Amino acid sequence: MTTQVIVLNGGSSSGKSGIARCLQAVLPDPWLALGVDTLIQAMPAASRTSDAGIDVAVDGEVVIGPEFRVLEGAWIEGVAAMARAGARIIVDEVFLGGAESQRRWQKALDTLEVLWVGVQCESAVAAGREIARGDRVIGMAASQAEVVHQGVVYDLQVDTTRTESLECARTIAAHVR
Repeated sequence: MTTQVIVLNGGSSSGKSGIARCLQAVLPDPWLALGVDTLIQAMPAASRTSDAGIDVAVDGEVVIGPEFRVLEGAWIEGVAAMARAGARIIVDEVFLGGAESQRRWQKALDTLEVLWVGVQCESAVAAGREIARGDRVIGMAASQAEVVHQGVVYDLQVDTTRTESLECARTIAAHVR
């Protein structure tokens, strides 16, 4: 079967977005890159600061509410529908709930050929990237570095601690059918 979806899971500032852009460059067919940041940016501003939606605490902890879960569920189903309609999709995701987050995606993608990829990065390196980016709450990378991988099952893992995005993308591309 042909790979229809690549799910990249890793903490904030682990390098997922860079890998996704490199995958788009090295894979022979066109792939759409969609991430949880796409969903968050599409949400009304009020939902990005409320207890019902999604909020980032001053220490970088991400707090998810029921309003976000409803929108996230619809978004996940929409991404799956695009893949079923023929689009090849790279999902740039942060499984804050570890295995439970993966189960939500597995349920939606159950009839599709998916390559599950863990994007690892040492916490200190991700924290340094977070500071350099300047667009993240300090502490988010460290708080997510390990929790996003708890109980998650992967087909492949890459580590961006000392490996560039392009090399990681080439490793992933070698597993795409």
